[in-house]
Formats: sequence, C-alpha cells, structure tokens
Amino acid sequence: MDSVETGLPMLSPDKPITAEPAAPRFRTHGFSGVQIAVLFAAFTLLISIPIWTHPLPPLSDYVNHLSRMQVIATLAKNPKLAEFYEINWQVIPNLTMDLIVPSLAQVMNIYTAGQVYIVAMFALIISGILALNRALIGRWSAMPLFAIPLLYNFVFLVGLMNYIFGVGVALWALAGWVAVRERVWPLRMVLSSACVVVLFFCHLSALGIYGIGVLSFELLRLWENRERITPLRVVDFVSGGLPFLAAAPLLYASPTMNLASGIYWDQRGKIDGLMYIIADYSDIAAFALVSVMIAALVWAVRHRVLHFHPLVLVLIVVGTVIYLALPRVMFDTYMTDQRVPLGVVFMLFACGDLELRRRLVRRGFMVVLILLIAGRLIEIDYNWTQLSDSTSQFRSSVKRIVPGSKVFVSYADRSLGEDVRDLGLVHAACIATIERSSLVTTVFTVPGKQVLHVKPEYKDFADTQDGTPPSVAQLIVATEHPVPGTPAFWLNWTKFDYLYVLFTEDEAPNPDPSRLRLVADGDRFQLYKILKPGENAGAASGSRYPGRYKVSER
Repeated sequence: MDSVETGLPMLSPDKPITAEPAAPRFRTHGFSGVQIAVLFAAFTLLISIPIWTHPLPPLSDYVNHLSRMQVIATLAKNPKLAEFYEINWQVIPNLTMDLIVPSLAQVMNIYTAGQVYIVAMFALIISGILALNRALIGRWSAMPLFAIPLLYNFVFLVGLMNYIFGVGVALWALAGWVAVRERVWPLRMVLSSACVVVLFFCHLSALGIYGIGVLSFELLRLWENRERITPLRVVDFVSGGLPFLAAAPLLYASPTMNLASGIYWDQRGKIDGLMYIIADYSDIAAFALVSVMIAALVWAVRHRVLHFHPLVLVLIVVGTVIYLALPRVMFDTYMTDQRVPLGVVFMLFACGDLELRRRLVRRGFMVVLILLIAGRLIEIDYNWTQLSDSTSQFRSSVKRIVPGSKVFVSYADRSLGEDVRDLGLVHAACIATIERSSLVTTVFTVPGKQVLHVKPEYKDFADTQDGTPPSVAQLIVATEHPVPGTPAFWLNWTKFDYLYVLFTEDEAPNPDPSRLRLVADGDRFQLYKILKPGENAGAASGSRYPGRYKVSER
C-alpha cells in the first residue's frame, strides 16, 4: 500500500517493523479533525465579533428584513401594526429569515435574534465548505478555513440574507450529493430532492448555486469516464438533474411566477460582481487581502503543500459560463448574476487539500490565517464604529415619532445612496416599524417576494414595487402638478404623519415650510412632521429652522 495514500512510511523487508514507528495521522497531513473543529469554532466566534458588538449592523436590506421579522413576531399582539399590515403565507422562494428569526424573537429581542441568525449563517457557510472538502478529498483539511475572511463581502453588506444563508445550505447539499454519489441511486435522489425543496424556500439563486455544483461534479465524472461512455452512463449523468424537478411545482404554485417577466440583462457589471467577493469598505484593504491570499497560494503550490481536486477547473468553467449568461434582473430581483461568484468561490475553497505535516508550514498557515482574519476584522469594526454614530442618531430620531404613525421616505437626491458607506442609511427608516409600530413606505411588501403585505385600505400608502424613493422635489411636483403614471403613494404623501429625507447636506433648509416642520436633523438625514391643513407650522419669527432638534447634540 502506498505511503501517500495511507500516511505511513514505506517498510523494507530487511528492516524490523519496530525500527521506525508509523507517524500519527494528524502529523502526516497537519491538523486532525478535532483540531480543525476547534479552529472552526474559534475563528467563527472571532470573525463574528463585529456582529455581537453592533446590534444593528449598517447593512442595506438587513434592517428592512428585520422590520418584517418584527411584524411577523408581534402582529397578533400589536394592534398598531395590525392596522397597517397582514401576513399572507405563500409558497415563496425567500422565506429563510421569516421562518427562523420570528421564532427566535419569542425568547429574545428582535435585534439579538438577527445577530444570532447572522452568526449561524457564518457558521453554516464555513462548516458547509469543510463538509464538502471532506467529501471531495476523503479527509479533513484546513484549507476551507481560508474562506473565513470572505464572510464579509459586498453581497453581505447589501444585506441579501436569505441568499447568503442559502449558500451555506447549498454547500451542505453538495457535500451530501458527493458523499452518497456512489451509493444506491434512490438514496441520492431522495436526499437531493429534499435539499432542492429546502433551497427553494431559501432563495432561487441559492438553488442555482447547488445546481452549478451538481452539474460541475457530474461533468467531471463523465469526463473521467469518457473512454467508457455508454447510453447507461449518459442516462446516469442526466438523472442528476431529476431532483431539481421538485422545484417546478413549487414555483408554479408560487406568486413569484407573476414576476417572471421582470428580466433584464446588463453585461457592464460583470467585473463588479467579481469584486463583490472581496470588496467591503476599502479597495486598498480588499487588494491587500487578495494579495496575501494569492502569495500564500502560489507559495503553497510551488512547495507542493497545496493540491486541488479536479473539480476546481470544472467549477471555474461552468460557473463562468453561467455567470456570463445570467441576466442582472430575474423574477424582478436585482443582482441575480452578481450573486453567483460568491457561491462559486466558496465551493472552490472546498476543492483545496492543504498538507501541514511540517511544523514550520503549520505555523505559517496559522500566522497567515490570523493576519487575514485580523485585517478583515479591523476594517469592518473600524468602519462600523464610524457609522454607528449615524445609526444612533437615526434611532434617536425615531423616538420622536408618535407610535402608530405613517412615515414617508424620500431622498434629497435620487442619485445618492450608492456609496458603500451609505448602505446602512438606505433602509434605516424601517426602524420606525420595529420601535414605533409605524407604516413605512419602504418596508418590503412586494407580492410574490414577501409574505408581509399592506392591508387593502393602505395599498396606496406603500411602495409595493421596491423602487427608489422619490426626491422631495418630485413629491412637491406630484402634489402641485400631478401627471399620469405617478405612483399612488407619491400622490398621498401629504396624508402621512412624518417625512424622512435621506442623504441631506449639513444644515439643509426646509424644502417645503408650508407643509413640513423640522423634527430632527441628523447626519445626512432629516425628519419632518407633515403639517395638515390649518396646522400651525410653529415658525418663530426670524427662525430659519423652526422646531429644530439636533440629534447629534442630544
């Protein structure tokens, strides 16, 4: 038996068996399975520090999702929310948070429940990479731990929580497919069909990641047996796609099918999608991270301590073809294509086999990994600490909203809000739904995408298309000179109780003093009370900012 296969030294017929004891298995390849499990737990807790120290991370869609979780968890006992919203449980491929976080919120506050969900999502992804790596190479390897710094990425900062959670499920599903591939076919078919159903309810894009993995693995098997291809092998290859048919009746029964016409291609953002894997707040930090990873990769390959499973090449080819072919918008969901590289890269990490039998290499591995994680932690924590002041100001302004009010969200300029540091402000007004039981125009209530809907009597008081909020100038025009095609909730803005104006300049003047009274002025946002006919604006003589409340001074 070969020593490379067993991890034991070759024995000579002339040498006594006791002359050279067999080395322990973990010394042959580096860390044992138990040691890798300990490293996984320790590094997952370490990378999660910013999550635990920031109850409301400045992620774009996250707080909006969290407001829906609050409604689901408390609607039955909150009459103010029940006046505006209702829950319509349907077969929707976007339900992971909806099923998990409200249940957690029964025993903890909604912010803590969200933190637990994010940390569990991190653990699911890294453990999924480890499991897939174990299924591919036949033993535990430390290579997947290098994916930990990439848990913070631009897709995460956008707040695509259901998709990212689904990527973790997809990794585990693919690990299961590889593990049972050579066993009796009913086992893998049943297991894969169950995974397809679970992934459907996570997110369609996550189901697509699993599909890329299965297709790549089956293509590799077909290629390796290309000299013995028979009709039976072709049938065996095609049968790998049969479990995905389980998603067909679910999608047919889903209201998401009504969004099938919402499709749009755009090739200009393909490079951006690749950058989203590593990009956070600093381009310099991102390129430094990649440089260290590439340098370590090149060194490890040159010194033959890092080997790759042949699946890595097939994944790159299949993933690239699908990525280039996908539209930017599908089922009226943005970033359809730009989500794919992140899932594929996590699968690529699972293809690495890192041997750490030499003590120097093991120490070098630990040093490099700790440096990468520490660098990412410092970048995230520094920026989140800088942004936390804005978050605190916004939460303070929300306290000035009367519970059960209707809150309209607008922009000072619709072209703003694209900078990564602005992401935490985009949906911050949804805090009013969480803490003041308010109807907020930007809360996600899109039919076919969410189970949360506004009640029929308030359908003209919410953005049910998930569009970009109007500018204040557009609202004023909609009131004074309405034109056909203007969204109904724009026309009704004066019937709301409060108006948030986001991305304002310092000391921005009141855009409409006859209808608005300033309530709070914070960092890049203002909160106004919408005056009703005959209501006194409260303007003191000579005062430029009547009723001003400077959030940052409180």
